[in-house]
Parts: sequence; C-alpha cells; structure tokens
Amino acid sequence: MAEKYNWAILGCGKIAKKFSTDLKLLPNANLYAASSRSLKNAKDFANEFGYEKAYGSYHEMVNDPDVDIVYIATPHSFHLEHTLLCLDHKKAVLCEKAFAINSKEVKQMIKASKENNTFLMEAFWTIFQPQFLKISEIVKSKELGELKFVKSDFMFNADFDPNKRLYNIDLGAGSLLDIGIYPIFTSLYFLGKPNEIKTIANIRSTGVEDSIAMLFNYDNGAIAVLTSSFESSCKNETELCFEKGFIKVDRNSVDPILMNKNGNDQLLDFDAILGRGYELEASHVMECLDNNLIESPILPNSFSLDLMEILDAVRKEANIIFPNHD
Repeated sequence: MAEKYNWAILGCGKIAKKFSTDLKLLPNANLYAASSRSLKNAKDFANEFGYEKAYGSYHEMVNDPDVDIVYIATPHSFHLEHTLLCLDHKKAVLCEKAFAINSKEVKQMIKASKENNTFLMEAFWTIFQPQFLKISEIVKSKELGELKFVKSDFMFNADFDPNKRLYNIDLGAGSLLDIGIYPIFTSLYFLGKPNEIKTIANIRSTGVEDSIAMLFNYDNGAIAVLTSSFESSCKNETELCFEKGFIKVDRNSVDPILMNKNGNDQLLDFDAILGRGYELEASHVMECLDNNLIESPILPNSFSLDLMEILDAVRKEANIIFPNHD
C-alpha cells in the first residue's frame, strides 16, 4: 500500500481551494496543515477543507516536522522565496505556475532542490490530464504526419484593477505569466524551444501587459501562433495542424477531441477523472516520493526552466519588465 503523506498549503487563495477539493479525493493524501500570513485566514481555510492544523505564518508551518509536502499557491513574485523556505526545511514542494518570475529565479530553486536533496515540481497540471495524454499519444504515433502548426489561445475578460493580482505589477501581473504560459507550454511540449520569437503586446500605463500575441518559428519549419488576454473572450481552443489532418480541442471542455484525418472528422474520447484534475498532479508527486525521486520524470525541472526561458525571451521582445525582479 502506498505511503500516506501530510500535505500543507502555503497561501490560502482561490487556486488553493480548488487544489484542496481535489486533494481530498486521494486516499494517501492527508490534509494536514493550512498556512497563511493571517491566522484567521488559515483557520477558516482549514475548517472549510478539513485540514488538521492552521498556521498564521509560513515559517511556523515549515518548522512542523510532520509536514511532508507543501503546495505553494502564492502569487508568482513570491514563488522563489517560498520555495527556498520549504526546500531549506526539507519539505517537498509542488509550486504553482508560473514557477517563478524569471529563469534566474528558477535556477536558484532547482539548485536548492539538489543541495537539499528534496523534491521540487512545478504544478503544471495540464501534462497529467487524460485529454492532454490522448493528444500526446496521437502526436507521437505520427498517424497524422509531422506537426507543422500550433494555434493556441487563452483569454477571459477581467476588470482592470491595479491593486488586484492580475494587474499588480509587484505580483508578477499580466496575462503572459498567468494564462499565456498555457499556450507556450503547449508549443514547447510538442515543438520544443523556438529559434525566433515575435510579439505584439498591449501594455497599460501601469506597465502591466494585459494582451499579447506571439509568433514562434522553429528550425524544422513549424510555426506557432499563441495569444493570451485579460480583455477578450474566445473559445480558448488549441489546434494542432499536421501534414495529414488536425486536432482541435477546447481548453475548458470535457467534450471529445476532434481529430481530422485525411479530410475525415472523428471524435476521440478520453478517460474521465474524479475531480477537476489537480488530484492527478498531487498523486504523481506522491508516486515520485514513494520512489525517492527529487524531480518528476514526466515534468522535470529542466522543462520548467526551458518554459521560463521562453517566457523571458517573450517579455524581452515585448518589453515587459518587472521592476523588482528584472
């Protein structure tokens, strides 16, 4: 029987609530501790989701010897600080994306993981989803030929408020790190790192980018067209175009995947899941710990570093600057 692990939450916001709901589905996950900068917030969160303990400081939580794994759910700008805090206390870390603000910070996180011989993984849940695994299977099979073109969008309409996380530049705001990372993830996973990047970005007077279009070119002739926005709405589809057909999938849908092969459409089902999908990445972390691994073979830290290096290149091309980090 798999070992049971005590999970702690660092940062009790919206994404932590979604994650905790799914974590409860796993029999080998014990909802052990919730931590926040406010003891009241931590207690409210712990009571809502059934965590055994509540801490009003992150330092108190990491000093609890019974904490095994920490899920970091604070804004991007704090990921380096909080990851290093946990790793230095020998706590396994699952850190929300974006992994950090830039690749320099990611390198520090990876270095700390190795020095402490302690597990670290970016919480990029997409790679564990049945929908994504089915698409990966088709791409690797080459039944549609070589992948030549990727089009991927992620947009929603958000009210502009420079004090809120999405628009607060001190928190690593902007659509790129928040949701643009998903289309870039898709292109990186299937096409690798681009050799040329072009961008068009809409940057507010506060210095925050809220919409960006990206064009990636690859040595093998493939092209990716990627967009993210806080001021638009669309179907949020990803389309992979091959020599002999295409795959189209709605990011927010549980409908079957549309595959066109030689002009003929077919719908492809994928396995159903119990929760939203966060339980799959959590389960994988525990499997890695069962096998004494300090990084995931499915989502290695080198992939997360590649992803952040592309994000750095996009920001440089678009002149997106985070004053306290760049």
